[in-house]
Amino acid sequence: MTQPLFILALPRSYTSLIAGMLGQHPQAFGLPELNLFTVDRLLEMWDGKSDAGFSKFQRHGILRAVAEIYAGEQTSNTVEMANHWLAARQSRSGTEVFQEICQAIAPLMAVEKSPAHVTSAVYLERIYAAYPDAFYMHLTRHPTNQGNSVMKMQEGGYALSVNSIDYTDNQAIIDPQLAWHDTNLNIMELLEKIPERQKMHVRGEDVMSDPLGSLANICRWLGLRDDIEALEDMLHPELSPFACVGPINALFGNDPNFLRDPVFQPHVPKQPHLRAPLPWRMDGACLKAEVQKMALEFGYQH
Repeated sequence: MTQPLFILALPRSYTSLIAGMLGQHPQAFGLPELNLFTVDRLLEMWDGKSDAGFSKFQRHGILRAVAEIYAGEQTSNTVEMANHWLAARQSRSGTEVFQEICQAIAPLMAVEKSPAHVTSAVYLERIYAAYPDAFYMHLTRHPTNQGNSVMKMQEGGYALSVNSIDYTDNQAIIDPQLAWHDTNLNIMELLEKIPERQKMHVRGEDVMSDPLGSLANICRWLGLRDDIEALEDMLHPELSPFACVGPINALFGNDPNFLRDPVFQPHVPKQPHLRAPLPWRMDGACLKAEVQKMALEFGYQH
């Protein structure tokens, strides 16, 4: 069976867009956010007892995927079928369910990109334990731009949920740069175990500014076709069956911003100076030294 591709990245790091692009490759299948490796048993996605603290919206991806793969469409009725399909597997591990999905779409390469997986080293270890031979893409975005986008999610609610809080001067300030640093560090520690052939660092900004060149490099790394027809297919993530709002009982499964506008527009993202004041800090603070150092290692410049 073809080994899957796991895209490891924080939310708002071009994950939905790039996963959608890769999923349009003729030899690949781009999945929505399944979140399957955040649970030990599938039942935990429904009983609310997992560390991930599942909401109904975090189940939409697996529901839509099962509906699409096994029924060929996503309607209220096929999502209800997906509910029954998953209920019959509630005692299985998330890993076992993911393996079954990969078998169902074979020989296509599964492209998995759930941002929830990178929030815990435990989840990352589950992926590695199940798929030591898989491909692992470390996708990054400039820390200031990623943090600014995250702070617009539920008024900073995501950053708060992952305890990205800067305790300074007797204050507690929500600051997403802390999660950017610590989560990327978790990813890098996992990747130390991965052979060079199976891992690749990709800056999302490079894909945005040079899509054909960047996507061709990724395809060659994955052993997929890199001819112009395949590359042109990848420029249309909006054609993915998961690039739109789903039926009423499974609306999401991807970043809502992507679902509202999944069309890819090549552009050169503006990258702030690493020492510039942060837009979400009212005290004029900039990126911390350790964040700047990591950003430089990823190729972001002062």
